[in-house]
Amino acid sequence: MSNTKLGLLIVWPTFWTGFPIKMVVALLLLAAHMHPWEGSGLFIMLLVSIPVDIWALGICARTVLIDRLKVDPQPGIGPNLWIRWAIFSALVIPAITIVVSAVTETAKSVVASMIESLKEHVYPTFPVAEQISVELVMWGSVATIALIVCMLGWLYGLGWLAQPLVKNAKPLKGTKEDQTNFWDSLRIPADQPLLLTAFTGFGVVLVFIFWVLMPATTPHPHEEYEYTFEKKEVAIVEPKKVLTEAEQVLAKAELVVKKLQDEKDGNSKNPAEAVESSPEAKQKK
Repeated sequence: MSNTKLGLLIVWPTFWTGFPIKMVVALLLLAAHMHPWEGSGLFIMLLVSIPVDIWALGICARTVLIDRLKVDPQPGIGPNLWIRWAIFSALVIPAITIVVSAVTETAKSVVASMIESLKEHVYPTFPVAEQISVELVMWGSVATIALIVCMLGWLYGLGWLAQPLVKNAKPLKGTKEDQTNFWDSLRIPADQPLLLTAFTGFGVVLVFIFWVLMPATTPHPHEEYEYTFEKKEVAIVEPKKVLTEAEQVLAKAELVVKKLQDEKDGNSKNPAEAVESSPEAKQKK
């Protein structure tokens, strides 16, 4: 089996075997108001991930070797393989990040120059939407190819580090049925009720821990938050008082309307009547 294929067959199931456990830990950290990707939360997450990865790697690596290569590895394949892969990944993954970033930036600049040249000499009215789509496809394809090549190199290195453990493993003896029974005996626990009880109890404990930590994440204003509103006292409505005030307002409104009506009637009189009704005319009479 090639190194790249061997690395992929072990890495992929190992990731999905430990992923649910890591998700539970991340959920508990979030409930405790600790981010799993920064600060002390990241440290706890990495600390918990080490034994989980060793356990998952031991199970998946032994399963691949027994099922696909028909060999039984030596005890301790999980820790031995994890140490090799951890050191190798610590050196290679940062290098992959640098290489992919450099390739992406170079591809972006080259594609931008090509598009500008195209707009200047061939297609001056090149639409903006189509331009964005073409640029994304061109430099995205180059970046994706670079990432795939680097990942294949990483998988090749993982498989190359696993080959010595394969060579030191002892071949399985017996018929196909004997080999299948041996593999099944490794996967099926000897005491299934005990395993179910322990698994259920562990789940209950995790649920209690989650609910104990949850109040710390209840939404509340920050300590430095400044309140921009004041609490107003609720006024008690008294029906009799409200009716009395309404009657007073209506009475005042009635007087104002009556006064306006009188002023209107006085202005509508003709000048002769206004002169006759004036005080000077009455004195002359």
